[in-house]
Amino acid sequence: MPERMAVIIIDMLNDFVTGDLKCDRAQRIIPNLKKLVETARKNGVPVIYCNDAHYPGDFEVHRWGLHAVKGTKGAEVIPELKPTKKDFIVEKRTYSGFFETGLDPLLRSLYNGEGVRTVVLGGLHTHICVRHTAADAFFRGYKIIVAKDGVEAFTQEEHEQGLRYLEYVYNAKLMTVDEIIKEVEKGSC
Repeated sequence: MPERMAVIIIDMLNDFVTGDLKCDRAQRIIPNLKKLVETARKNGVPVIYCNDAHYPGDFEVHRWGLHAVKGTKGAEVIPELKPTKKDFIVEKRTYSGFFETGLDPLLRSLYNGEGVRTVVLGGLHTHICVRHTAADAFFRGYKIIVAKDGVEAFTQEEHEQGLRYLEYVYNAKLMTVDEIIKEVEKGSC
């Protein structure tokens, strides 16, 4: 089982859950993600939020419409998953949590400088931001676990396609939140 794990929550923001680019299916993963981050915190596993923080001229704004603009309420993590002072927040302007952000140096600095080996991904959207973050994690040598009941997409088809792609192309291990929690509580991380 994974050692030196970090939980990365992607784009669980007001605009994606209840706002301008609402994904109705996001509601179903909130309780699972809440359990996951609470368990991680209790067991000393770092929790990192990778959040869109767009400028009006960003490519994604042109593609998807104005959403998650830096400094707005829409770009804040939903209240149910609000970060604590011990959590980390990484702002991103593209689909990947790694592209031109400080995520990789942060991961490598954790665990007293030994670095994270396994990333657990949860959030939105399975086939877009989760997929691109997983790609960059894969290319940087991280092991990847995807909380299959802790990620979602606009449609079931997009969600399932995203999971299949993550497992096949990036060798991501698909696990339920409860399965991940059992491993965290056993101290396998």
